[in-house]
Amino acid sequence: MANIDEDQNDVEMGRALPGSTQDEQLLESPRPDEFTHTDTWRVFRIMGEFVEGFDELATLTRGVSIFGSARSKPGAPDYVAAQETAALLAAEGFTVITGGGPGIMEAANRGAFEAGGLSIGCNIELPFEQRPNAYQTRSLKFKYFFVRKMMFVKYSLGFIIFPGGFGTFDELFEALTLIQTKKIRNFPVILVGSSYWSGLLEWLQQVVLTDGKIGENDLAMFQVVDTPQEVLTIVNRAQDSLDELDKFVSGDIRIPS
Repeated sequence: MANIDEDQNDVEMGRALPGSTQDEQLLESPRPDEFTHTDTWRVFRIMGEFVEGFDELATLTRGVSIFGSARSKPGAPDYVAAQETAALLAAEGFTVITGGGPGIMEAANRGAFEAGGLSIGCNIELPFEQRPNAYQTRSLKFKYFFVRKMMFVKYSLGFIIFPGGFGTFDELFEALTLIQTKKIRNFPVILVGSSYWSGLLEWLQQVVLTDGKIGENDLAMFQVVDTPQEVLTIVNRAQDSLDELDKFVSGDIRIPS
């Protein structure tokens, strides 16, 4: 993975603006000499992030990813609900995985940490500092969003989505797209907070579905709940179903965790 010296060297050589992220540099329109000087080396940086992530998380078999707003404050209802949800999951032996930052991420890591469970944070480099929260038993740092998103999907048995903004929506629709296109098993996607999600659900049903852009089955790919206990029930039920399915999958074709 790229280190600080490599990043600073890019700046000094005029290949990157000070303060720009690796994602920003990767997605810039290339200059005439860009490929020969930087893009080929970024492949190795990206590969390094994948290798490090796979190595750090290889032993996880019961991970559940929790997403939500980084702006939620301690004591707020959604913060408390995320903390309680993570504590219940940890008590049942699930590993809680978050983006490692503040808000809902902190709440979920905190709930798992204080319950004595595994609490994983997949932190991301941002133009403004995102300081890892203090409730992680294992902390990883990524420069590229798409590498980080791969870790969430690969090591999770389900996605729990608390109220959030664009980043939360991104994770939600990433999961739904992968399920819809059968790139991953139909694991649970759980929206917590029916009042928060009601406008989105109404739009999906009355506009997107009515216009034929999705089908009835697509609306069954997620569930909406209001309590931590409901989340735990759905995750446990899904895990039981996966365990049953695994009994019928040949060891020769089973995809390793």
